[in-house]
Amino acid sequence: MKILKKLFNRISFMVLVVVLELFLLIKIIDWFNSFGASVIETVLRLLSLIVILWLVNNSKHLSSDMIWILLIVASPIFGTALYLALGANLFTSRTFYSIVRSTADAQKYYEQDRFVMAELGRQAPDLAGQFKYISASAGFPFYRNREFDYYPSGEEGFPFMLEALRSAKRFIFMEYFIIEEGKMWDSIHEILKEKAAEGLDVRVMYDDLGSFRTLSMGYAKKLEDEGIKCIPFNRINPMLGIIMNHRDHRKILVVDGETAFSGGVNLADEYINERKRFGYWKDNIIRIRGEAVWSYTVMFLTMWNALRNTDADYEAFRACAGSEGDAESAATSESAPAYSAVPGGSTAGDYDGYIAPYGETPLDNEIVSQDIYMNIINQARNYVYIVTPYLIIDTEFINALILAAKRGVDVRILTPGIPDKKLVWRVTRSYYRLLIEGGVNITEYTPGFVHSKVFVSDDRVATVGTINLDYRSLYLHFENGTYLYGSSKVQDIKHDLMKAMAAGRVVQKGETGAGLLDTLTVSVVRLFAPLL
Repeated sequence: MKILKKLFNRISFMVLVVVLELFLLIKIIDWFNSFGASVIETVLRLLSLIVILWLVNNSKHLSSDMIWILLIVASPIFGTALYLALGANLFTSRTFYSIVRSTADAQKYYEQDRFVMAELGRQAPDLAGQFKYISASAGFPFYRNREFDYYPSGEEGFPFMLEALRSAKRFIFMEYFIIEEGKMWDSIHEILKEKAAEGLDVRVMYDDLGSFRTLSMGYAKKLEDEGIKCIPFNRINPMLGIIMNHRDHRKILVVDGETAFSGGVNLADEYINERKRFGYWKDNIIRIRGEAVWSYTVMFLTMWNALRNTDADYEAFRACAGSEGDAESAATSESAPAYSAVPGGSTAGDYDGYIAPYGETPLDNEIVSQDIYMNIINQARNYVYIVTPYLIIDTEFINALILAAKRGVDVRILTPGIPDKKLVWRVTRSYYRLLIEGGVNITEYTPGFVHSKVFVSDDRVATVGTINLDYRSLYLHFENGTYLYGSSKVQDIKHDLMKAMAAGRVVQKGETGAGLLDTLTVSVVRLFAPLL
């Protein structure tokens, strides 16, 4: 009861302040109108036209900005004022500038081994554009994959997370969207306290909005008092500002720079099916070992130091064991030996294909996640299988999926059979008819809710991460993913997806119709998809 009271008070305060801000904005506009000053009104309407033209000419994802255009057209003065009120905060936010600066500073730690890129080019010339994009444009290097494990559910991967935490000797870094007290987090929390007491560098970062309903306002201080360094990312601020719309949706655990975990799982009991909310919770955890862990270490430190500048040199956190791999790479670089990776099968030597962990930030000029997804679809020859909890996509993405199907590619998408958000689920289902008519297979996972975010294609390419097929993940949130090429583990991922699809129900074309009122309702809601 005490927790509910605190939660209610916090939510009530936030809502009250936002309502007051909107009321004040409306009053200011009424005050301008009361003068009857046609010159002022003309200037404001001209300004609204300039804002619309700027959006049309500069937007990288016009579908998500369409709501602003419609709002400004419907109410030029109010819409423009609201847009400027939200947009202005983006350029004055100290958080915004800190993240941009920290991200730029961290680029020097992402070093691409040119011989690895040469090997990739020889292995798959048809995918060279994707490899170059991830490494050069997005800025995330490829590594020879030493060890990658895919766990098809949270409960299967969680024991390995605990094992890694217990074995930590130097540091533990954790960055998650949601943390909620219960069996999963409490087990982790106990280990973190023990390791902090032993003198390890233990850091936890969680999103303040993601954990808004699950953690108290003072939870970060509680962890600090226990010796666990903690940052609630982007503290909820009731003052209107677009920076509040950018959330940290990443899932990253790094232990000693030697092992990293990611995937779709947050730190709450439903993710390991200890708590049943929407039937069976279908998710995944991945574990990475070897040189590729370094990219996840840098990703975490980049965000951490943007908010609490504590580390002058990230090299101090490079794995001790990693130097062996670097030395081996350096020793073989001069002769650049031919390395053969068999797509979807075994590989020569100690490596199993190639791996590239990557991140997404909404504060730069790259739409990394969408571009990687689009490249997978456009380069697919035989099949592309997709799992996503939400399907809220723009016309470009829809056309890419349909075009792939028309090329003869087997395109399948798995979505939840039991939704966690009914309104979002209705919007997701509104895309079915067009996709099915275009040749795309849609399957709903009838045992429960699908939270995995996975692409797999042609037995040689896969990506597993935190990025949903919706506007928030693709354009607004900080995200992360792991791209695989030529690894035997691509088959593990494929088999998991096929098993999940077999447990679901294929949606038929005749099921996608809806009544007039429902169609109109969903159409309006789709305009507000960037806010869902």
